[in-house]
Amino acid sequence: MPEAEFTSYYGRPILKAPVWKWDIAAYLFTGGLAAGSSLLAAGGQLTGRPALRSAGRVTSLAAVTASTVFLIRDLGRPARFHHMLRVAKPTSPMSVGTWILSAFGPAAGVAAVAEGAAWLPERGLSGLARRVLPPVGHAAGLAAAVTAPALATYTGVLLADTAVPSWHEAYPDLPVIFAGSALASGAGVGLIAAPVAQAGPARRMAVAGAALELYGSHRVETRLGLLSEPYRTGSAGRLLRAGRALTALGVAGALLGRRSRTLSALSGAALLGASVATRFGIFHGGVASARDPKYTVVPQRERLQRRRAAEG
Repeated sequence: MPEAEFTSYYGRPILKAPVWKWDIAAYLFTGGLAAGSSLLAAGGQLTGRPALRSAGRVTSLAAVTASTVFLIRDLGRPARFHHMLRVAKPTSPMSVGTWILSAFGPAAGVAAVAEGAAWLPERGLSGLARRVLPPVGHAAGLAAAVTAPALATYTGVLLADTAVPSWHEAYPDLPVIFAGSALASGAGVGLIAAPVAQAGPARRMAVAGAALELYGSHRVETRLGLLSEPYRTGSAGRLLRAGRALTALGVAGALLGRRSRTLSALSGAALLGASVATRFGIFHGGVASARDPKYTVVPQRERLQRRRAAEG
């Protein structure tokens, strides 16, 4: 008998596609931006670059606040976020992520408040506050930076832990992509906000982040067989191609703009745009793979055939 052609029941999806909307894709971006910015701030703090430290701390607080808003918006009611903190389930990426966000947010907030207080006029703070706030802010900034790698990558684990075919199969690569994207977006903040004389760590972050992001994106577009197709076609393909182009432009501008504040800022904007495009591209690629039944059935059939061949 000839091999049966692939069909599904009236062409209907086998999996229920994620009901997540644009706010979850934005949540993926803002979480990475918060993590990358906190690492930038810690680098500026440890190397005596106040412009990097200030920009990183303020951006980190703004981004993690937006990230929390997007998450609560998706959950439907603020109380649901609180309810998730009643338990800690190491086997649940969502539970772990909620605790990571809850640990990172206050640390980023204290660091940003301490940074903002330093901008107040002399009469705006007491002498005790001026002595206490800087060391407290430094400690909080380092605490946020310690938590930042987990914040940057847990969303990749969260997506891969679902049954969505192109997310699940890409489980080794999504955390790599998200780590690189977080570093690149944090570097973008530094390139925009800091004078070129202080932007050295941001340029190095840009190169490292771009390398990780491009490597991971290449793997999900080429390594997964049929399940790579959603990342190369449709809106996901267009977004990921735009992300690669913006990443290349951003890194080139960062390296060539060592003496030009304008070119440095433009390269930072390109890196931020690349991070947005990459996160939304990964999001849309996974959703597309859940909507088409062939991405569920065909890989399962191929795995079954390989298992039978190995056993026979």
